[in-house]
Amino acid sequence: MKNYLEFEKEIKALEQEVEGLKSPFGSEGISEVDTQKIKNTQNEINDKLKETYANLNSWQRTQVARHEDRPKANFYIKKIFSKFTLLSGDRYFGDDKSVIAGFALIDNKSILVIGQEKGEDLNSRIERNFGMMRPEGYRKCIRLMKLADRFQIPVVSFIDTPGAYPGLGAEQRGQASAIANSIECCMSLSVPNISIIIGEGGSGGAIALASSNKVIMLENSIYSVISPEGCASILWRDPSKSLQAAEAMKLTAKDLLKLGIIDEIIPEPLGGAHRDPEIIAADIKHSIMKNLKSFENFSKEEIYDHRKAKFLQIGRDQGFSKSTNLDGGGLSYKEPNLQKLLSHIDKNKLIYGGFCLFAATILIALIF
Repeated sequence: MKNYLEFEKEIKALEQEVEGLKSPFGSEGISEVDTQKIKNTQNEINDKLKETYANLNSWQRTQVARHEDRPKANFYIKKIFSKFTLLSGDRYFGDDKSVIAGFALIDNKSILVIGQEKGEDLNSRIERNFGMMRPEGYRKCIRLMKLADRFQIPVVSFIDTPGAYPGLGAEQRGQASAIANSIECCMSLSVPNISIIIGEGGSGGAIALASSNKVIMLENSIYSVISPEGCASILWRDPSKSLQAAEAMKLTAKDLLKLGIIDEIIPEPLGGAHRDPEIIAADIKHSIMKNLKSFENFSKEEIYDHRKAKFLQIGRDQGFSKSTNLDGGGLSYKEPNLQKLLSHIDKNKLIYGGFCLFAATILIALIF
């Protein structure tokens, strides 16, 4: 049975009408199926889907990102990769079912695959802790990323989590430390790492695995430091203001691409990824192959510097670039030309002020 969102009521009514038209059993017994009417209604559904999904606000995109039927990491792993070998445990405490990790092949190339998994039904969601990872999950990922780095195997991560698990046990086992160490591990890899946000990219739970060379988002996914409800509760003490919070947070793929937080958006099929999972899986595979190919001729140092420069550039016009003038190598900040001019004027404002005053005095003397 399909699940529909609040803003899809008209689409739901039309699709139920199509199902009724397809049935040959009417109120008067067996009757002829009206194929033309079915075709016209289906066209009406497509038009309504185009209109609805072209005008979604940030809160509605958040609802699509959380859709029950949306394909999860486990689905993409099965569809995109072959010979997936599941690896478990952090070698300290236990295994975290909310993250799937292991080595696989994509077009005969070895890849470390990490996927945050929410689960498909109630039982699997409880088992997977609704995609909220515990410290042992992050430590498992760190262990495998270091292994992949040792054997020069690229890393691909599927991000889909409301955030890291905030429970007492997780905090006692060092949740904050595990997230910080995971970020550090991602940033220090000498192999390409690619992160794809397939649903929710929530808070530190997402950034712990999304500190990558390439951060890619599906069209209707979200990526934020906190959930819209959490933001509304803090700012307005009112969770019902989720729409205002979602708009202010700029959590959609289009907003984040403009800000330079992410690198690419993968368009979704009409009506969202859940309406045609096969097509979106093929598109994700194409994007992974394209991005991995772009790093083929990079050295270990260039891969590391690419990732470092990408994150240092966020919020700056030019970002950081490789400098040959630094004694220890590394990256230096490249200041924009306009900013250089403004800084120069600010530093020498007394000189320029005096010059302007002198010029004004001469001009007045010449006029009068």
